[in-house]
Amino acid sequence: MNNPIRTKNKTILTTFAVVSLLVLASCSSIRSGSNELKAKTVDPIPDTGFIKDSGGQKVKRADMPFQKVWIAPDFEKNAYRELLVAPVNTEYMLKMDWLHQTSSATWLSDVKKDIKELAKYFHDRVVQEFRQDLNHRFQVLQRPEQSRQRALRLELALIEIDPSTPVLHALTWASPVPGPGTAMGIANKRTVAFEGRLRDLKTGKVVATFADHDMADAGPLDLTRLTWYGPAKGVMDQWAEQFVELANKKPNEVVTDPTAFTLMPFEVPTVTEMQMKVEDAL
Repeated sequence: MNNPIRTKNKTILTTFAVVSLLVLASCSSIRSGSNELKAKTVDPIPDTGFIKDSGGQKVKRADMPFQKVWIAPDFEKNAYRELLVAPVNTEYMLKMDWLHQTSSATWLSDVKKDIKELAKYFHDRVVQEFRQDLNHRFQVLQRPEQSRQRALRLELALIEIDPSTPVLHALTWASPVPGPGTAMGIANKRTVAFEGRLRDLKTGKVVATFADHDMADAGPLDLTRLTWYGPAKGVMDQWAEQFVELANKKPNEVVTDPTAFTLMPFEVPTVTEMQMKVEDAL
């Protein structure tokens, strides 16, 4: 004889399992349309003084992942074999509006220290990616005087990082039912922006400028990311990898953004598996 309470509980939990899978499915659809999603939800930032007066009109190119790109018509990428990565500029980060709205001098000091460390992280990741490039596209220089061939100088500036709201972000993504913790949680996105210039190391001429404003990983609860800058380092990792891809890019190749989010860093069970887990729990 069926136990009505057990049957009711099983129905409720099975429904919950199905709803949870639907939530994960919505997240999966976000993964598959990451490029389109970025174009719709992350606007390019206005040019700062870092690249505003450098080069010509900057446009979105279909074969490149960055939102703004300008390349000098006479630039011959293959003529260069060496690369010097300059220290990352943080001047514009220190001008972010939200940074000066705090009344805590200690907190402001800590943030400035973090910004300095983030700049070093970005620089070091770019250097690491080029040094680990299996194609050995560029020899990475530490100092200009090491140059023996035509060389480029890569100059980068961190422009802004939208601050995280750690507690709210953690709570919304911990929600097991549709609502602010699902695909709608994109409204709680954190973004990171950079600008870059390429110069001929010898002449100082700017041969390319580029900029990107990207959405930080809006993944599930991760206590290691509960900082004001959130998972910005993941975006920097992505940019560093893309620099190397662009350096090796052939004329007809396309370099695109990878998935914008890491919404499912775990194996998603099937409905049957979820039902079996429900039955085991009853």
